[in-house]
Amino acid sequence: MRRLLASVLLGLTIAASAPTGTAQTAQNAPAAPAAAAGVPNRKDSLKFAAIGDNGTGDKAEYEVAAQMNSWRAKFPFDMVIMLGDNMYGSQRPQDFVTKFESPYKPLLDAGVKFYAALGNHDNQTNRFYKPWNMNGERYYAYAKKNVKFFVLDSDYMDPKQLQWIDTELKNARDDWKIAYFHHPLYSSGGRHGSEVDLRVTLEPLFVKYGVNVVYSGHDHIYERVKPQKGIYYFVSGSAGQLRDGDLKKSAITAAGYDQDQTFMLNEVDKDELFFQVITRTGKTIDSGVITRQPKPKPTDTPGR
Repeated sequence: MRRLLASVLLGLTIAASAPTGTAQTAQNAPAAPAAAAGVPNRKDSLKFAAIGDNGTGDKAEYEVAAQMNSWRAKFPFDMVIMLGDNMYGSQRPQDFVTKFESPYKPLLDAGVKFYAALGNHDNQTNRFYKPWNMNGERYYAYAKKNVKFFVLDSDYMDPKQLQWIDTELKNARDDWKIAYFHHPLYSSGGRHGSEVDLRVTLEPLFVKYGVNVVYSGHDHIYERVKPQKGIYYFVSGSAGQLRDGDLKKSAITAAGYDQDQTFMLNEVDKDELFFQVITRTGKTIDSGVITRQPKPKPTDTPGR
């Protein structure tokens, strides 16, 4: 079940290097700084990784996890956001070992926290699995430094969840509002593509309350979407599963990659969010920086 509401957002600017190395600037946005080579690893910044559609238990998942651990030695992120389909196939106790605890053991042993969103392949009972930090909830929010994260269950967007989203977004006073969930509002993936009904329901709320960035999975590719109504969207659904050749680049595609499994590194420092997308072999295929612009102050109406 999926439904609606309505919209005005703080503008953002992006400078990002596509795989070709070209810089991109949001339409009608202020001039952007030079494209970033990757996450700068600044002191006291919020550092986190993002993975989607990872829970296969296959060799590629283990290789992505090993690459994440290798990068953590030079970029010490302490949290990972999981974009759904965290577990494929059978989901017995042993599967949580082979499809999660074993591949990410070095990160878990180092104290890295994983915060999961549910996907269509995840059992609803997985929200009680303690290492995913969902505390038994289908949807939840949490704050880290100057960022508020909103984790949604896009598989079942019922009225109760919509009311919760409206209230949580309205009351949030954090500099950055980041939402993540499984089904993408915008995607150029050939298998699934954009979830338009979900977009009609959620996008007006995101615009109205100033959501800055949205991460999703579901399509087993990487795509950075051109800003839509001032919001930046990433599809990062290839940390385990890969649909080789499924990216059908379209008018909304700023950058994309469908030739190998990938994960994302992210860093928020004051008004900047840096991102770097890395394959299971350690190759950087996209990177950039989003600059948060202040909300324009309302102007007085003449004569009042």
